[in-house]
Amino acid sequence: GLGLGVALASDPAARPAGPAEAAAAAGMIPDRRREFLAGRLAARRALRSVGLTCGDVPRAGRRPVFPPGYAASITHDAGLAVAVARPPGHTGPAGCDLELGRFPLEAARLVLREDEEAWLHDAGPALAPARLRAVFSAKEAAWKALYGAADGAGSGSGDAAEGGARTLRDLYAVPEPDGGGFRVRRRGDDGVDLRVCVCPVAAGVFSWVRLVGGAAVDSGAGYV
Repeated sequence: GLGLGVALASDPAARPAGPAEAAAAAGMIPDRRREFLAGRLAARRALRSVGLTCGDVPRAGRRPVFPPGYAASITHDAGLAVAVARPPGHTGPAGCDLELGRFPLEAARLVLREDEEAWLHDAGPALAPARLRAVFSAKEAAWKALYGAADGAGSGSGDAAEGGARTLRDLYAVPEPDGGGFRVRRRGDDGVDLRVCVCPVAAGVFSWVRLVGGAAVDSGAGYV
């Protein structure tokens, strides 16, 4: 039920599609500008794959504004941009994240709370950094699904401060039994239950929100 779009920062087509994108990119340093525009190109490709030909993708603050009725999400890292989109009529937010770098274990305190750290350290020092990257990516994808698009734009549920979660530590992640991802929810909120798939790609991982609540699903290649 998801559309996928991919673009390289070096893609000649990664250029502003309209005045909003041109204005947003104008003050960025060159590398950031190229990745930003590649992300917009990937989003248009993802939206086109679910039936919408889309031009300019503006921003509200730092959040993208997608056409009404379409949920979408953008991620980029190391010159590669990826986007996912849901077709009209498919309920639930969209969120994705790409992480191609390594994560030092010292960064765990920025991502996890004490009740999540046992799973990380049970892996041992050799595998723990990869587990940390996986759970970080899953939480990033969940965060984008909850807060990543402007209100009324087809994804997201409002400002993070209004929703109660201010950092990734305010999201609680539980590994799925099949090793293919996580269940993620806001702490103290039993009404939000995101199923986030995590798959290995190249030297990193790609995560996306598969379901909101519901039964367990086949999440593809296991990772965690």
